[in-house]
Amino acid sequence: MPRRVLIAASLAMLVAMPAMAQQKAAKPGGAEDPVIAKINGQVLHRSDLQLALAGAPPQLQQQPFDKIYPQMLNSMVNAELLAQAGRKAKIDQNQVVKERINAVETQIIAYAYVDSLARAQITDAKVHAAYDQYAKQAPQNEEVHARHILVGSEQEAKDIIEQLKKGADFATLAKDKTTDAPGKADGGDLGYFTRQDAMPPEFLAAAFALKPGEFTQSPVHTQFGWHVIKVEDRRPGKPASFEQAAPALRDQMAQEIAAAKLQELRGQGKIELFGPDGRTLASAAPAPQAPAQQAPAAKEQPVAPTLALPGGGVGGGAPGAPTLSPATAPDRLGK
Repeated sequence: MPRRVLIAASLAMLVAMPAMAQQKAAKPGGAEDPVIAKINGQVLHRSDLQLALAGAPPQLQQQPFDKIYPQMLNSMVNAELLAQAGRKAKIDQNQVVKERINAVETQIIAYAYVDSLARAQITDAKVHAAYDQYAKQAPQNEEVHARHILVGSEQEAKDIIEQLKKGADFATLAKDKTTDAPGKADGGDLGYFTRQDAMPPEFLAAAFALKPGEFTQSPVHTQFGWHVIKVEDRRPGKPASFEQAAPALRDQMAQEIAAAKLQELRGQGKIELFGPDGRTLASAAPAPQAPAQQAPAAKEQPVAPTLALPGGGVGGGAPGAPTLSPATAPDRLGK
């Protein structure tokens, strides 16, 4: 494998499948892929930088290319200089280093193979069909805009409810009373969320039982403590635009294709598993199942999801349905 590809891949912490599935294969050379650096005779092309960027954290990928280009280029130059020095010191001949390089190469080939399957099977027509299905389901996902005050005891929550009944301002009380750190700054504002978001079920049930302007008349207990909740607004679910939804839908389809292919390969292959002591295990791990189709959740700030290659890839874990924006994390209620 070319050294420049390995360097780009290591900078990217291995190329993530969803990012690959949305990019065309790079063709080094020519006007469309100019040389961007020469380091002691080693040439780097723009495609190398794009490869590294494909596996970078979403926060970095969302930055304007012109803004992150100097940083990415400098990082690649540094990596090449260190790699050249390492080869000169014969670090690349170390057996552990060789094994790690082989492991990286295996991951890249695996992701690239899934990428090739996704390119062949995910058509624009299929993405539009998936979007139509999602759009039909989106109105069912009603959203509420709520605030909350988190305290450590039921009595504290009851005292706050009594103050609210006497006309106290919820946001002001939240800034003063809540133990939720972000809530002290924003008056306990949680923004809009749906019943499908990753929040304690007790909290969701209480919030969706309220009308706009109402607050809970009794404390709500979750693993984080005692909450007083106020609903500011309710609105029917609204589907994201096709442009917003398409990346997440493509990611989910690619993930399902990978799971199906792995199931096929596991069924055909001869797999022998051994325990840490070298003894043969009773049976091989079951083939992964393709995740069920699930519509992305429509939110105001879409963010491409992070997906793992089924069966264990970078990040590990079982594959899940994508979402267009991060759900409110449970610890947002308790920190």
